[in-house]
Amino acid sequence: MFKVLSNSQMRAADEYTVKEKGISTKTLMRRAGLAVADEISKLDGAMDKSILVVCGNGNNGGDGYVCAEELKRRGFKVMVFCIEGIPSPDCAREKAAYTGEYSESISGEIIADCIFGTGLSRPAEGRYAEIINCINKSGAFIVSADIPSGLNGDNGNSYGCAVKADLTVALAEYKYGFFLGDGFDFCGKTVKRDIGISVPNGNYIGVCEASDVKKLYPLRKRNTHKGTYGSANIIAGSDKYTGAAILSVEAALRSGCGYVKLTSEEQVKHAVLQRCAQTICIDGFDLTCDAIAVGMGCGVSRENYLLISKLLTSYNGTLIIDADGLNALAKFGADALKSKTCKLILTPHVKEFSRLTGLSVGEILADPVKTAECFAKEFGAVLLLKGAASIITDGDKTVLNIRGNTALSKGGSGDMLSGYMCGSAARGLAPFDAAVCAAYTLGVAAEMCSDEKTEYCVTAEDILKNLHLSVKHLT
Repeated sequence: MFKVLSNSQMRAADEYTVKEKGISTKTLMRRAGLAVADEISKLDGAMDKSILVVCGNGNNGGDGYVCAEELKRRGFKVMVFCIEGIPSPDCAREKAAYTGEYSESISGEIIADCIFGTGLSRPAEGRYAEIINCINKSGAFIVSADIPSGLNGDNGNSYGCAVKADLTVALAEYKYGFFLGDGFDFCGKTVKRDIGISVPNGNYIGVCEASDVKKLYPLRKRNTHKGTYGSANIIAGSDKYTGAAILSVEAALRSGCGYVKLTSEEQVKHAVLQRCAQTICIDGFDLTCDAIAVGMGCGVSRENYLLISKLLTSYNGTLIIDADGLNALAKFGADALKSKTCKLILTPHVKEFSRLTGLSVGEILADPVKTAECFAKEFGAVLLLKGAASIITDGDKTVLNIRGNTALSKGGSGDMLSGYMCGSAARGLAPFDAAVCAAYTLGVAAEMCSDEKTEYCVTAEDILKNLHLSVKHLT
């Protein structure tokens, strides 16, 4: 697992490095500029191409001047486009040290974006917006220093005007904005370069890696039986959404748990049994099950709200509430979540989370990490907030799942996620780990399917059929 930092955490790390470790801002800026120059030097045919470094007036601009001077020293054809303004002291020092040529226009086969870095927290406007648009329309290979200019480092919001990089050189650590919001679409390929910044001890967000998830698939002992691996109860489906129950049950069956029980309408049960003969169909719900998932395709009704309220106060296992279960809580009273005897996982996408919290989508996306953490802590739950990167938090510990792609941006993906999560919790994973395991495993399966069928053509059923390849890859 690797950590990601907010803008304020990165500034604190800079300050800590300078004050406590005695490394000067001049040294850090030189290392940053050299790192960007190194990555540009590695590009195919870079020595024979024209390079333009676009420098702003903050420290990111200072990095740019160092980069340009170093590329000149190495014999590259490089020029600087200087944005008018009053430079910061560090930027002014490196600008004065630059001995190369300047360009009056945004043109080059390779363009290094050194305008803002993480320092921008508002939309790029005026002259800056014009320059960013010129960079994007240039047809050049674009390299951004630290983060694409115009992209918010805390939430990945591009504000409609940000550099669309082919390569982003993350200096010291990745920032939230690489993975949230528009980050994936604007950062391009990313590479992280250590420039000697020391990050003080603290509670940082982590990004899940395969080695972390492998631990959630322990070696199974031979001397075991189906009871060893727990039981899951899926409460899902309705006349309109029979498929939700099928996908949830089949995903749970593939998660490694011992039993999967279905609570639904009779015609839904019949449809599920046609596909999954090992499903146990029951009336009502089974409080002896190790995990219960509810809400997938159930419809929004007071009846379902009362069912969820009863589960919250009478069940002692892990309860996963998804889809219409979340919408029922939003409509009839989310305060029901405050009185519970169970361990709780909620799996909303942003619109469902908006209904649940009463916050606008814009308010959530302005600070999704903090919003998710505050909600999880208030209600004593694990929250999985779905997005380009899913935020998984219990209010104290937070991780991002960045595996997956738009193959999951289709009906049925959430049903599979909840089913697999339910089965994972049933076989013994703690709620937080069950959420991580399900999100990561389905993400990898989606990527594998897309390699063969493209993100356009992959269906939820394709992902189900490839779950075994994902687990095999991880284990």
